[in-house]
Amino acid sequence: MEKIKVLIADDHDLVREGICRLLELYDDIQVIGEAGDGLETIRKVREEEPDLVLLDLNMPRMNGITTLKKIKEISPQVKILILTIHDGEEYIYEVIKAGAEGFIQKDIKPEELKDSIVKVIKGEKVFPISVEKQIAETVVIKRDVQKLSAREQEVLGLLAQGMSNREIAANLFISEKTVKNHVSNILKKMSVNDRTQAVIVALKRGMVCLS
Repeated sequence: MEKIKVLIADDHDLVREGICRLLELYDDIQVIGEAGDGLETIRKVREEEPDLVLLDLNMPRMNGITTLKKIKEISPQVKILILTIHDGEEYIYEVIKAGAEGFIQKDIKPEELKDSIVKVIKGEKVFPISVEKQIAETVVIKRDVQKLSAREQEVLGLLAQGMSNREIAANLFISEKTVKNHVSNILKKMSVNDRTQAVIVALKRGMVCLS
């Protein structure tokens, strides 16, 4: 099995060094480079051609979201795993919408970091443990997916693209009130509290695709 080539992008030298030493313990992972800011990350992606970039959100010269989008423009095959101190669902939604395959926090355990890298390389979406637990506790089985009408599935897909109710209404040529009703039905059927949770669960379950 070929080693997973990883590029570490973080503006803190100690953080990069610590992650580097950690990943060097695993035979199936190879750290091929480091970057301390967004522009350097873009350059290293072009030069080193990593399989995966461990990317911090708070980067100088080019922030994490912009760097993420740029990487996906120049090398769409490169997997992006966000490693950050942030834990809000809104951050998860933004990075996944921007093209990242995963989002994990810096207080993650070493083995969990390694497992997250492997999962992302295999094509899975990865979220913080707290969100993973919430998804696991959310009953979204086959018959629940089937309960979504064709129109509700359309609305869910547009929610995943970050559209507002007004934008969805314009896109589908329906009223905002109708959109609100569809969103309410989607949340109820998916057993979630808000649209962000609905999108996260939908992405995890493969119900929608942002590519």
